Amino acid sequence: MITILPISKKENTSKVYVVSDLIQLSSLGFNEDEFNYLKESLKDDFEWKLINRLKEQIYVVKVKDKPTSQSQEKIRKAGANITKSLNEFKQKEVAVYDKTKEEAYLSSIAEGMALANYQFLKYFKDAKNKTNTLKSIYAQSKDISKEQLLELNAIVEATFWARDLVNEPVSFLNAEELSNQIVEMGKKANFKVEVLDQIKLETLKMGGLLAVNKGSLDPATFTKMEWKPKSAKNKKPIILVGKGVVYDTGGLSLKPTANSMDIMKCDMGGAAAVSCAIYAIAKAKLPIHIVGLVPATDNRPGGNAYAPGDVVTMFDGTTVEVLNTDAEGRMILADALAYAKKYKPELVIDAATLTGSAMRAIGSYGSVVMGTASDTAFNKLEESGENTYERTVRFPFWDEYAQEIKSPIADIKNLGGASAGAITAGKFLEHFTDYPWIHVDIAGPAWADSDSGYLSKGGTGTGVRLFFDFVKNY
Repeated sequence: MITILPISKKENTSKVYVVSDLIQLSSLGFNEDEFNYLKESLKDDFEWKLINRLKEQIYVVKVKDKPTSQSQEKIRKAGANITKSLNEFKQKEVAVYDKTKEEAYLSSIAEGMALANYQFLKYFKDAKNKTNTLKSIYAQSKDISKEQLLELNAIVEATFWARDLVNEPVSFLNAEELSNQIVEMGKKANFKVEVLDQIKLETLKMGGLLAVNKGSLDPATFTKMEWKPKSAKNKKPIILVGKGVVYDTGGLSLKPTANSMDIMKCDMGGAAAVSCAIYAIAKAKLPIHIVGLVPATDNRPGGNAYAPGDVVTMFDGTTVEVLNTDAEGRMILADALAYAKKYKPELVIDAATLTGSAMRAIGSYGSVVMGTASDTAFNKLEESGENTYERTVRFPFWDEYAQEIKSPIADIKNLGGASAGAITAGKFLEHFTDYPWIHVDIAGPAWADSDSGYLSKGGTGTGVRLFFDFVKNY
């Protein structure tokens, strides 16, 4: 883990200077040759250059005067590249100095540097030899407080945890272990966690979750989290619901595409986002009452697996005709969304790697959102998406889409037509809600096929930073 700390006096330590004008470097000890090199080479905004001295590396990043969503993302990526360079030089710490008087730039570069230091080395025999040397980032700005540094550390730690969860194979992270991990989060951040086991789920008649679990040897779980500080500003809770399919074969509707199962350990990315966001919120002690719900199971074709043509009775009594067992995420989320009614929530947001349709529509550059919440709530989420660069795109949610999930033998079916699959999946989920609700389909950005900026190959932790920012600014 890497830590972002307040500045202390640092001699012979690598440094990063963030400047909007090179004149801001004039009193920082650069000799004439160094200054002329920086002046000639730093032509474009958000470029960075290295002055490599004997005992220290000095990095200079040139920025524009005022931060925007795009410029903050550029400086995060600059920070990520600097982290890579620092590790190549085997540096253990770095001091970051803001000369722009814009706190957002210091926060963003520190965040990008820290997030880029992530590694998942658990299964390497020579993990010690591969481990990054960088451990500490010291940050100095008159405009950044200790509380903001606490928040940054909480966000980075939570994002790392979410990436770990997504990267873990199902041989380790089955549904029970996912619940164990969330219990550990609760202990560390002091929020309540309750795990409902298979017997309790059968007593509650959570038909959707139990149906998906029928093909598995491992039991399903349903994990409830609650952060309720005495200073909470909301009388009714905000609820975050996360899809926890720890591995998805497609069930009896086995995934047909070559290599399509290779990364299906990532199908619990929504559960990782929700649980780790609540962890960060609790660590930062944000004054908002939050509840988290995570239904979890794997989806396999073994044993008495549920089959196309089955009719499943859900937690709220709705009957669902199953046409495709690979549309399992909506089955387990539906039970959780129906369960959320018990809390009389102010707002419910679910996160799920739900449909290939969402990814085909907008790629991996953002998440598809839809639902019944107010325009204000959607706008706030979009704003948080810009703040964190975990962007959202709102899809239409017209009543006509609901016609496509009507069934001739049950209340609804779990599959729509050939088109608009992300939206008809959302319409299926809507059936189980009676409160303001936003569905976030993170199928595109939850997994990265290669390193990119501060996102390492594998689980990205998408959703943690988005939900933290949304709750903080709610």
